Amino acid sequence: MPSRVLPGWHFFWRKIMNLPISDRLLACAGFVAPGERVADIGCDHGYLGIYLLQKNIARFVIASDIRPQPLQSAVRNAAKYGVSDRMSFHLSDGAADIPRDFDTLVCAGMGADTMVSILEAAPWLKDRRYRLILQCQSKTPLLRTYLSRQGWRIAEESVLRDGRFLYTVMEVWYQPDYPRLTEAEAHFPPALLENPSKEVPAYYQWVVGGIALAAAHQPEKKPLLDALEALSQIPELTWLKEETT
Repeated sequence: MPSRVLPGWHFFWRKIMNLPISDRLLACAGFVAPGERVADIGCDHGYLGIYLLQKNIARFVIASDIRPQPLQSAVRNAAKYGVSDRMSFHLSDGAADIPRDFDTLVCAGMGADTMVSILEAAPWLKDRRYRLILQCQSKTPLLRTYLSRQGWRIAEESVLRDGRFLYTVMEVWYQPDYPRLTEAEAHFPPALLENPSKEVPAYYQWVVGGIALAAAHQPEKKPLLDALEALSQIPELTWLKEETT
């Protein structure tokens, strides 16, 4: 099982390789298990796949993008870094036109609406053979709610800071019998509570602060705010309360 917390050596090798890969993509790399075949949806310039192959984490990478120019850039970059023989490239709208012989699908750097559209168009992903690694840029509670209602379980989720912003990376499996998330859990899921990442308290504070701001003008948000604030009172989470006060 991949570590929830990104190992420091990922950042070291980024510098050695002179590869312009973001902290967000490095965090996704931290969830990939050794020897997997990986599908990188929306691969952009191919840096995630190149990194996974150069470090011998992935066995093979299926790189896809909906736009021809970034995909052509990924082809050139793969040749530059010497991994072309372990990558295939596909012009595809989401996962619609990619080979299905992979273990893990990575979808990073997109908003929740786009990710939901990709998953809606690929119901064949609802198979226990596949694992999803999702890094959402916006409306993350919407994505979590969708996943839960569609039978997906967020098995692990980590918080990372990239520049001034906080993001999460989640590992998702299809498990239709798993309990559905509540509204509060969609904003701050149990998977984060099980992860002692140093950025979790800051993320919790950011989530509660945003809902508190909304509740000041929308009284219907008050129950959600109360539920989120109650999380810091759970005995097992006293560390969280201490870190955010």
